[in-house]
Amino acid sequence: MWAFAGISVLLHFIVMSNCFYSAVSSPFSSSCQLQGQFNQNGIHKPGDVVFGGVFKVNSFSVFPELSFTVKPEDSSCYGFDILGYRMAQTMAFAIDEINRNPNLLPNMTLGYSLYDNCGMLAVGFRAGLALVSGQEKQFTLGETCTGNPPVLGIVGDSTSTRSIATSSVLGLYRVPMVSYFATCSCLTDRQRFPSFFRTIPSDPFQVRAMIQILKHFGWTWIGLLVSDDDYGLHVARSFKSDLAQTGAGCLAYTKILPFSNDPGDLRRIVDVMRKSTARVVIVFSHESHILHLMKEVAKQNVTGLQWMASEAWTTYTPLQTPDLMPYLGGTLGIAIRRGEIAGLRDFLLRTHPHSSRGNNMVKQFWEYTFECRFAPPPAGWVDAGGALCTGQEDLEKVETVFLDVSNLRPEYNVYKAVYALAYALHDLLQCVPGRGPFSGNSCANFQQLEPWQLLYYLEKVNFTTSFGDQVSFDKNGDAIPIYDVMNWLWLPDGGTEVQAVGLVKESTSGEELTLDEDKIFWNFASKQPPRSVCSESCSAGTRKARKKGQPVCCFDCITCSEGKISNETDSMECTSCPEDFWSNPRQDKCVPKRTDFLSYHEPLGICLTAASLLGTFMCAIVLGIFIHHRTTPMVRANNSELSFLLLLSLKLCFLCSLLFIGRPQLWTCQLRHAAFGISFVLCVSCILVKTMVVLAVFKASKPGGGATLKWFGPVQQRGTVLVLTSIQAAICTAWLVSSSPAPHKNTKYHNNIIFYECVVGSTVGFAVLLGYIGLLAVLSFLLAFLARNLPDNFNEAKLITFSMLIFCAVWVAFVPAYVNSPGKYADAVEVFAILASSFGLLVALFGPKCYIIIFRPERNTKKALMGRGTTQTQI
Repeated sequence: MWAFAGISVLLHFIVMSNCFYSAVSSPFSSSCQLQGQFNQNGIHKPGDVVFGGVFKVNSFSVFPELSFTVKPEDSSCYGFDILGYRMAQTMAFAIDEINRNPNLLPNMTLGYSLYDNCGMLAVGFRAGLALVSGQEKQFTLGETCTGNPPVLGIVGDSTSTRSIATSSVLGLYRVPMVSYFATCSCLTDRQRFPSFFRTIPSDPFQVRAMIQILKHFGWTWIGLLVSDDDYGLHVARSFKSDLAQTGAGCLAYTKILPFSNDPGDLRRIVDVMRKSTARVVIVFSHESHILHLMKEVAKQNVTGLQWMASEAWTTYTPLQTPDLMPYLGGTLGIAIRRGEIAGLRDFLLRTHPHSSRGNNMVKQFWEYTFECRFAPPPAGWVDAGGALCTGQEDLEKVETVFLDVSNLRPEYNVYKAVYALAYALHDLLQCVPGRGPFSGNSCANFQQLEPWQLLYYLEKVNFTTSFGDQVSFDKNGDAIPIYDVMNWLWLPDGGTEVQAVGLVKESTSGEELTLDEDKIFWNFASKQPPRSVCSESCSAGTRKARKKGQPVCCFDCITCSEGKISNETDSMECTSCPEDFWSNPRQDKCVPKRTDFLSYHEPLGICLTAASLLGTFMCAIVLGIFIHHRTTPMVRANNSELSFLLLLSLKLCFLCSLLFIGRPQLWTCQLRHAAFGISFVLCVSCILVKTMVVLAVFKASKPGGGATLKWFGPVQQRGTVLVLTSIQAAICTAWLVSSSPAPHKNTKYHNNIIFYECVVGSTVGFAVLLGYIGLLAVLSFLLAFLARNLPDNFNEAKLITFSMLIFCAVWVAFVPAYVNSPGKYADAVEVFAILASSFGLLVALFGPKCYIIIFRPERNTKKALMGRGTTQTQI
């Protein structure tokens, strides 16, 4: 149909252009003659200025067979459309109301010339050309071309396709055309359609309004069906573009766009809908398309779908039948803004075939309404019955939709379009000479008005209707967009009602949707809105992973990896937790990481603390015993001063292990190794000096060895201990100054646990500290080992040998155990080594002596200590 209509329009335009060219250019002709008359049905009323209108009063037309041997006949139209006729009458009413308004266009009478387009592109196109060219059969070339044009502006056409064809030509001459029903977004192109305006929102806003409803109910997986014409294809493009920008949803039926009335195409589409998981289907189509589609839906019994209607069929009553309502009940759609036009019904009641408005179009209406004829059928026709019209029938007594003015929608747009032209003309006539907008600040000449002059004022028109709606046009010729949201209610008695449940309009912040959800009827058992998603929402703790080769709303939910969270539904990415935090088990919240260190509150820490305090207490007891028995031979024979110092150093060794327990701090990290190093060096130094004294005494007991003791007097012993300890203190000082130990948060063992530990800072410093202790310990061990076979009364060397053997064994085992122990267990190993070596020294060196002092006092005599020839070990 589109191809045929397009060819027809092109042929008409070429023929008219050629005829006009030949007539004007002929040197033998002094006048031009109209080559053809447009004889389609129309309603006309003269006036100072005439506005044109194009309406679909008949739905079908029959073109005569093409022949080049006889003059072509006009097409015949049939299929009376009573709603289209009411729109034409609404325009007539609006002009009549304006003529009666003393404040609008005073001293001027408006006329109108309204044509029927028969629902065909070619007819509508010819109607538009006839309006702007006039119907005068002949004019003389010699006359000056002055006077007003046949029409100054046109209201129409009723569809996007016909408006595109007509406006593309009218735009060449800047003839204003205000459509009440054409919504195609392509008509906003001011380069192609510079004189086109409309009082109905364009498809882009219709699409955005639909998207607002989708977002409101969370519908992201939808089916989109559009008709196979300019209207549908532009809607599909706009819909996909807006969805991609807003991320509101995705299309389930994209691959089968568009659809037509072809039965095979419809069967294929409905079959796809039946198998799809999308529960919401949006249809942008004209009435005839959707009617055929829904018949196929009913045939295949496809239920459980939520239909969304474009404004083209939201209020289409032929769909609201008992056969289709089981499938279409609960439909949501957007409709043209409903308005109220006071006085319209009275005006419609004055419609009469014998009135001043009576003509063929009115007679068609009368025949349609009263099912009668003004003339009997031609000879040979079968009389289908029905009486002859008398013209005296009472219109008010007939139940007809023609008089129902409670739901005026496209009529309201017609009303606003007429008033927009009238207000523009009114502003044009108010122009003050010398202050006009045209060249030289001139105004339009009332005796010779031009359409392009009216176009200038139409772009700036701004008024408010009696219903309270503001009317103005943007730079693209679009009016302020507003839609009613409608819902198809399926009543218990089987009846239907299309009720308004909300409003969507343009605001400064975008599209504003208002819904009364309590009024919405849902055609589902749950009486709740359906869910229509390709994939269920990803909960917090997961992220969306798009399925390869599928639309963006089809995805898998992947649990966030450890250490990452998502605290929103449908999160695209998981975010990493801060350094000291970790993800909870549900991966939806960052919680502080669990800290781990050798604590006083855990069993291991308690045991080590108890052992440290026990060692300290034992040292205090031994020290007390030695002080109490300081005058006895046993204490005096073992160098009481060094023994006291050794006990003090052991006590410090036990106490320094407490620095390794508890949360590491900077001062504890610095002090623990320094205290440990100095305490043990002090301890081992005392043992080393005692060993050296033992050897010196043994050597002095031999002939000629008395001079050796002068090098091991009390002063020399103290000095040696001090020097050896000072060396370790210097090592510790250099280590702390150059690269001090510090607390460290270690997460290399477990990502979700912070192990607080002390890093040694300088490994070399720590190695030197341990090495120095080891050097003194080995030296003490060697000296004691050499003195192990001294006489029994000098058996101190055996005890030192045994104690150093324990000491060295502990610390040799410590190194690999320390290196391979993670976190707090490294500190525990070091504490254990300190305690084990300290207990070893304390027990080995002082255990036998305390035993003799307390339990064998008879052996704590000088005679027993100096006894000779005995074979048993005395101490």
